[in-house]
Amino acid sequence: MKSKVLLLALATTALSLASKAQDKTTFGVRAGVNFQNLNGEFGGEDLDLKMKTGFHIGVNAEIPVASEFYLQPGLLFSTKGAKADEGDGKWNLSYIEVPINFLYKPTLGDGKLLLGFGPYVGIAVGGKIKGDGDDIDIKFSNDLDEKEAMEFGSMDAWYQKRLDFGGNLLVGYELSSKLSFQLNAQLGMANMFPKIMGEKPDDTKLKNTGFGISVGYRF
Repeated sequence: MKSKVLLLALATTALSLASKAQDKTTFGVRAGVNFQNLNGEFGGEDLDLKMKTGFHIGVNAEIPVASEFYLQPGLLFSTKGAKADEGDGKWNLSYIEVPINFLYKPTLGDGKLLLGFGPYVGIAVGGKIKGDGDDIDIKFSNDLDEKEAMEFGSMDAWYQKRLDFGGNLLVGYELSSKLSFQLNAQLGMANMFPKIMGEKPDDTKLKNTGFGISVGYRF
């Protein structure tokens, strides 16, 4: 519930800021490819996973705050996860994300350079681990009860927290036609590994990291 309230609050703030600068605010769409991984450690051992390809698609607004500076809130659907170092195992995760980037857009040639950074909040909306055998559902909980802990221990289900948050970096170029291309980097800061019956496991961390390439268009 707390994660849904936080996501709603961020989205409402973004829309409120956009409405206050309605005359000069522009809107755009963006879509591209993700290259994501899950980093951290499990029981004191570093996770040894490989990048997985996914995608993202969504909308954003650009609200002018000063000459060549903008606030860029957005709403994205993004797929993340990782691949096992050996075999065909894959973590498939889907998120609704609200990034709020601070954007610098100086004129460069016939277009504009794009340089930005800012926080994001993501809410997981689904997931599954696919492997050589049976698929395992990814379930979401902040604190596992006894039944959930037994499921987790026997690998009948994988549990992690629904809320993710972290930071974005972007660099790109917007053509005079309003078509843009950008490289996005994302560093997850939330430890998504849940507590187990009220106890936080030692030396156990799970975080999203990755980068992507996207194409956008401003209206």
